[in-house]
Amino acid sequence: MYLLRDMISKNQIKLVRQLEQKKYRMRDGLFVAEGPKVVGDLLHSGFQPRLLFATDDWSSPYVSATTTVTCVSQEELGRLSFLQHPQQVVGVFPMPEATNAEECPHPAANELYLALDGIQDPGNLGTIIRIADWFGIGTIYCSRDTADVWNPKVVQATMGSIAHVKVVYTALEELLEGCGMPVYGTLLDGDDIYRQPLSPNGIIVMGNEGKGISAPIRRLVTRKLLIPCFNEAPESAESLNVAIATAITCSEFRRENRRTH
Repeated sequence: MYLLRDMISKNQIKLVRQLEQKKYRMRDGLFVAEGPKVVGDLLHSGFQPRLLFATDDWSSPYVSATTTVTCVSQEELGRLSFLQHPQQVVGVFPMPEATNAEECPHPAANELYLALDGIQDPGNLGTIIRIADWFGIGTIYCSRDTADVWNPKVVQATMGSIAHVKVVYTALEELLEGCGMPVYGTLLDGDDIYRQPLSPNGIIVMGNEGKGISAPIRRLVTRKLLIPCFNEAPESAESLNVAIATAITCSEFRRENRRTH
């Protein structure tokens, strides 16, 4: 049974609200997660909350006996929440330490990774983390200009997968130059992904929503891939959303290697 507290302070509300901004997240080393699914997955994965605010209809078997949960009304939860419809619980958690390349091991030769080159939309980043989790990709490397993984919108879009996937910010060019494994990239001049042999290991690069993969990273791609458009009508879609493209690409890698093994 965890500890209960019935009062929420103005300073606590101020702290939570400030964490919407990156400068305060970086200053305090904290991020916000909301809802039974996201908070529950973080607790289950061993994340220890600094603060937990919950309505009386929330409970979790993963809260330790020493954790204090502040009981709040639905109105008070709304003052804390970044969601249009607050969901029972808001948690404030310390950021994991290993979010930069200096604290992350070199890519293992037998693993499959994602690398994100300048992804800007928090919803896209969160969805890609969720996709990586689904397809068993445990680490995502991000360029330093990629959206902040601890943005509340990113955390929420992961639907709990933020607890299972390591996200590392690094100089992608340096990482790819020395990785010693296939580097795949989705490009307009690539080869049809459905007709290519795909290795079980390597790094899959996904580019910026509007500009695609940047020129310095593009030159390091050793295997160019294209997701072909099957609609030949002149008014068809010009491109795919980057998160959808990531899902298709990861699915094809896993399908190809399940078929060949």
